[in-house]
Amino acid sequence: MQKPAFGVLIAISFSHLLNDLIQSLVVALYPLLRSEFVLSFAQIGLITLVFQLTASLLQPLVGIYTDRRAMPYSLAFGMLSTLAGLLLFAYANSYALLLVGAATIGIGSSIFHPESSRVARMASAGQSGLAQSIFQVGGNIGMAFGPLLAAWIVLPNGQKSIVWFAFLTFVAMIILTGVGNWYKAQTKIKKATATTPHTPFPKPFVLKVMSMLFVLMFSKFFYLASISSYLIFYLVERFSISEIDAQYHLFFFLASVAVGTIAGGGIGDRIGHKNIIAISIVGSAPFALMLPFVGLSASTLLFIIIGLLLASAFPAIVVYAQDLLPDRVGMVSGLFFGIAFGLGGIGAGVLGFVADSVGIISLYHITALLPLLGIVAFYLPNLKQNVT
Repeated sequence: MQKPAFGVLIAISFSHLLNDLIQSLVVALYPLLRSEFVLSFAQIGLITLVFQLTASLLQPLVGIYTDRRAMPYSLAFGMLSTLAGLLLFAYANSYALLLVGAATIGIGSSIFHPESSRVARMASAGQSGLAQSIFQVGGNIGMAFGPLLAAWIVLPNGQKSIVWFAFLTFVAMIILTGVGNWYKAQTKIKKATATTPHTPFPKPFVLKVMSMLFVLMFSKFFYLASISSYLIFYLVERFSISEIDAQYHLFFFLASVAVGTIAGGGIGDRIGHKNIIAISIVGSAPFALMLPFVGLSASTLLFIIIGLLLASAFPAIVVYAQDLLPDRVGMVSGLFFGIAFGLGGIGAGVLGFVADSVGIISLYHITALLPLLGIVAFYLPNLKQNVT
């Protein structure tokens, strides 16, 4: 039995860590940027919206293009764009430049994510859920450590200290060039043994299932946006802790997301991706509903449980969608990572306006209802029973 190419999976996972670490630093900077540029919650949400919409709109297009024409070294090029955005954030002297920096980082992500997801499937040897989890957990770990590095380095030293992290993007570019060499070799093998691709499901069925997956993505990523973008402000206002202490609580949540991600793919390979999707999203609902009514320690525990549960869904959703359209892996990967970024960005923007209107504490009473939409997952079909 062929084993997954773990060296390649670890390489793209580590590169994902570095890529998303940079993105997480930007989010962790929000308190500093809010003070430095006198920003409202809506303007903070707009920064996230610009970054994530840029990524979401371009990712499916990147996937469609690379389904037709492989671009093994596009991964390293995407990291170069992330570097440019990082430098813009470090030296921005206006809100407009912050938005340009966010868009540039978004372009880097639009190239990196769909192609890395394709590489993960190529390297999976049939264990697609496990491969997606290994790839995605790198990003989750990077996102988790962003707040810590912000608390230790950026917040004490100011905006320009972001540039110290430029070295990380160079490391990622070197690693991704090596991955590109492996990708190129695999593409040659695939061409030599290529067969005519065939999507086994009729179009109406595909559209129906895709719409159900979209509802689940909306539920998951809108709720996650309320935590990743506004948890610091919620904790500071509700419990009167410092911004640096709040960064540690955000780290605990993001670390739980990393653990949930690595667990979700492997479990999905064993019990079925449909089942893990349903359990993760619906299972988080009771804890989300309790969250606004408990103290600081209990809140941290609930955030950890919610992160563990919700994170386990995304690798399973991506693999489920790839199985639905097996001859459009790049497009599907780009589409679902794009939806993830787009919903996260729209969620951050919309929820920023809600927070400005009703208050940051009331926001969490409203968003607690979102995981209940996960009940849709119980109606997802078993793809193996619907092949035509």
